[in-house]
Amino acid sequence: MAHGTSRRGAATVLAAALTTVLTTGLAGCAAGDAGPGTPSASSPGSTTSSSSPSSGSTPAPSASSSLRPADPEHAVDPPGPRTGPLLAADILVQAAEPFADEVVDRVKAAKGVTGVARISMAQASLEGRVLNVVAADPGTFRNFTPHQTAESQVVWDRVAGGEIAVDKTLEGVLRPDADGYLRLGAAADAPRIHVGAWAPQIEGAVDIVMNPAWGEAMDIPEGNALLVSTTSTAPDRVVKPIRDVVGPNVSVQRLDVVAREGLDINAPLTAVPVGSLAQAVGIYNYRVVGGRVIPDAGWVRSHVRTRTVPILGSVTCNKHLFPQLTAALQEIVELGLADEIRRDDYAGCYYPRFIAGSSKLSNHAFGLALDLNVSTNGRGIPGDMHPLVVATFKKWGFSWGGDWQWTDPMHFEMNRIVRPG
Repeated sequence: MAHGTSRRGAATVLAAALTTVLTTGLAGCAAGDAGPGTPSASSPGSTTSSSSPSSGSTPAPSASSSLRPADPEHAVDPPGPRTGPLLAADILVQAAEPFADEVVDRVKAAKGVTGVARISMAQASLEGRVLNVVAADPGTFRNFTPHQTAESQVVWDRVAGGEIAVDKTLEGVLRPDADGYLRLGAAADAPRIHVGAWAPQIEGAVDIVMNPAWGEAMDIPEGNALLVSTTSTAPDRVVKPIRDVVGPNVSVQRLDVVAREGLDINAPLTAVPVGSLAQAVGIYNYRVVGGRVIPDAGWVRSHVRTRTVPILGSVTCNKHLFPQLTAALQEIVELGLADEIRRDDYAGCYYPRFIAGSSKLSNHAFGLALDLNVSTNGRGIPGDMHPLVVATFKKWGFSWGGDWQWTDPMHFEMNRIVRPG
């Protein structure tokens, strides 16, 4: 084995590497073609532009075929392009032992449950912190992660190739060795795994993600945890039906922003933007359901459109954004800089959500922000945006996240209305 202990050795040091699986709640690059750098996904983290963190150091390729597995002994098949709906991780269910298929089926059938991902979960001690480690199929698990993490192909190709994705909030807290490896456990012979990406994960639930081959090597109980999505049903209404299925001694933990922030799920909420956004947004009425922002349907009908723009193709944004977005992108084409914006590395415009870890609306909720070249322009780094691309967007009424104190160079948002002459 090229990356630390052997599979058998990893199993024998499990007691030192992992803490006892909790049953009553939770605390609180590819070295191949890409080289040793560790990218950041963007939120999706500090990967979600103004809604999630993200950051990285070395640019990584975006196509699955361009990445060789960093650790062939612990590699699984690459996931390919993301498919299926993005789902909020509203509830985490964790037990000490694997869930029987019958129990999983009953959870899936519980009233209010709209999606379930079966994962393997344990806790590892790293540098004095007990962290939640998940082993899961990259193609399935990614749909439960923050938006930009889910959409970052390179993150999940690297996880499939035997590396780990670590939550962006731990960057600067955990210190990989000079070769980019973390030792998952306090023992000197604990498994040593390469960090493939710093990318926002499921807040309050997941710190480190690995593929099932590594989970097996570390003897993490297979299938002992469930991520549950409830879509339009408030998670608090679904907790009891799940507890009725799994029993009173199994941890059933709400992860939604309502639980974290104490929002009233029954109250209609209103945002009244002022200044330059007022004309484009008007009165923004919304509710919070299952941790998601649900705008008033009338506002969506009157403000949100899907249109074709230069370079990016079909995008969904606030209708007031399109004239200046189209003008900016067209000017970038005329400057011969179209290749500086990677169409397959665009992470969206209209996306109703809070800024990660808060109950504050993101400008994406209004459809007035967009994230470009996300895999190499995460939070907290200079990024690689071409200066003339940035200058052109600014000319057409956009602010750039690269100017912020905590940089977010993928992020551009409307700061004033500019109409082409």
